[in-house]
Amino acid sequence: MEVKIGVQQSPRELVLESAQTPAEVEQAVTEALAKDGVLTLTDEKGRKVIIPVTKVAYVEIAEASHRPFGFTTR
Repeated sequence: MEVKIGVQQSPRELVLESAQTPAEVEQAVTEALAKDGVLTLTDEKGRKVIIPVTKVAYVEIAEASHRPFGFTTR
C-alpha cells in the first residue's frame, strides 16, 4: 500500500510503499498524534521513516495502484 506524508516547510511529500494495512497505518498516525511524539512507519524493504508529528501536514493512505505496462489488451 502507498502512504504519502506531507511535511510542513517542505515542497515535496514523502512517499513510501508499506506492507502494513491501512488500519495499521491509521492507528500508528492516530497514536503518534495523541502522544505528540514521532510517527514511525516501515516500508516494504524494512527501512524506517521517523517524522516528528509537529511537522506532519497530512497523511494520505491508498492502496497501491499497479498499472499495466507494455502492450496489453483490454
